Amino acid sequence: MLDDFLKRAFDIAASLFGLVCLSPVIFVVTILIKVGSPGPIFYRGVRVGQHGRPFRVFKFRTMVLHAENMGGPSTADDDPRITKTGRFLRKYKLDELPQLINVLKGEMSLVGPRPEVQCYVDMFSGKEKAILSVRPGITDWASIWNSDEGAILAGNPDPEKAYAEKIRPEKIRLQLKYIRERSFWIDLKIIFQTLCAIVR
Repeated sequence: MLDDFLKRAFDIAASLFGLVCLSPVIFVVTILIKVGSPGPIFYRGVRVGQHGRPFRVFKFRTMVLHAENMGGPSTADDDPRITKTGRFLRKYKLDELPQLINVLKGEMSLVGPRPEVQCYVDMFSGKEKAILSVRPGITDWASIWNSDEGAILAGNPDPEKAYAEKIRPEKIRLQLKYIRERSFWIDLKIIFQTLCAIVR
């Protein structure tokens, strides 16, 4: 399909361009993480990709070492596991930059449903499993709608319950909307709106 060819070609070109142009920013962030707290530069959590295949996502580490043993996958802005540097990176979405490596490897796309951990994928209904038919992405309609998930979850005594009740239903609806309507031109529209949201 022409759309699939254009999408993959654009993913490769844009991820290469982004990694090269943003290399100074990536270098500075790397230093900040190493100085700010002990541990690796990258967070390599397991996510579920296209057709249910697991892969390890690249993200700048924003939490303390072994944070996954101290709480669930949903993270509020006031989560004590987040480092000082991590709060800055999350605020400006800089922790997402290394996912361009996943895009280049073909594990992710620039546009597509955000990749989930296995426990959330296990909750998919038969209809919702259609989300796994495409490569997960860095941004999509749901990412634009909910650009600051941590702020919504902040102050909730049970972030997992708040995610399930306040975020997941609309997130799933918008992801399924993308699956139904997806095209290369829709991807370009989502990228444009995402950039506008970041600037705002």
